Amino acid sequence: MQRRILFHFMNLLFSLVRTLFSDKADLALENLALRQQLAVLHRKNPKPRLNDFDRVFWAALKDQLTTWADALIIVKPDTVVRWHRAAFKRHWARLSGSGKHPGRPRVSRELRNLIRRMATENVWGAPRIHAELLKLGIDISEVTVSRYMPKRLPDPDKVARWKAFLKNHMPEIAAMDFVTIPTATFQLLHCLFIIHHDRRRILHLAVTTNPTAAWVRQQLREVFMDDPRIRYLIHDRDTRFSGIGEWLKSAGAKSVLTSYRSPWQNGICERFNLSLRTELLDHVIVFNEAHARRLISDYLAYYHEDRCHLSLDKDCPEPRPVQERPPGDAEVVAFPRVGGIHHRYEWRDAA
Repeated sequence: MQRRILFHFMNLLFSLVRTLFSDKADLALENLALRQQLAVLHRKNPKPRLNDFDRVFWAALKDQLTTWADALIIVKPDTVVRWHRAAFKRHWARLSGSGKHPGRPRVSRELRNLIRRMATENVWGAPRIHAELLKLGIDISEVTVSRYMPKRLPDPDKVARWKAFLKNHMPEIAAMDFVTIPTATFQLLHCLFIIHHDRRRILHLAVTTNPTAAWVRQQLREVFMDDPRIRYLIHDRDTRFSGIGEWLKSAGAKSVLTSYRSPWQNGICERFNLSLRTELLDHVIVFNEAHARRLISDYLAYYHEDRCHLSLDKDCPEPRPVQERPPGDAEVVAFPRVGGIHHRYEWRDAA
């Protein structure tokens, strides 16, 4: 089998060298492509299979011959493009992994059992167990120790108290974060949004290509002028949020910083970030800043008035009344939202 593939390769290489000396290079390459496919079809197998050489041949020819898709008859052009992308991934995976051992070093079973034993025999957390392991000469990070700590079930009473506390203080809590939006010209737009914890309303949303700390403070001025109820603003440690703590204090509010690399501490922002991406940005190509504002404005109208939220007992941020079915012949009619990506459904009398 290998001898046959080598002979096939040498025959094509000889044909390539012979045809490249002609004046019409494109015609020569197309002739070579047809010869290669004829060689595949002349194999003894009634249903010829493409081997690795065939895939490499077409992936290379794709970059040299502009009319390669016209000369291709045994597979679809999309298949060749997929081969090319797969080869590109394998190439860079091979380069990034050469001479390296990716990932964290494995933690032995003995050490994992020791961490769990210390946590069970004491009322220690990960920092205290990490300190004890260092005294035993075991070099391990505190993050790794916390990963292998046994899971303790939460106290039901404590959970209930926290839920009641958060529910009573939600009207005073807001959070903010950035969403990055790639454009058709490979630029990055930065979208700042501020969300109210009470009804998940977006209090403010702005798009810019150059977010600075001064620009962020200007956006906050607009929010606190419209809604002075906000007393706590949750955000991460982004450098663009530097210096807003003093400004919030002068406005009668408090800045609440999340821990490093802890997006779960700002879960409502992260959930809106995911919704905006999966429900809008993954379905469109943004051309520029004005286009992004128009798309997001349409999405926010749908988000506030039409979209049902699980955290709001399947209601909308702007409460949406239940529509009773009208008497007689009626049917459910779909009303497109966000350019037809989403829909709202209502009862209408049949025509």
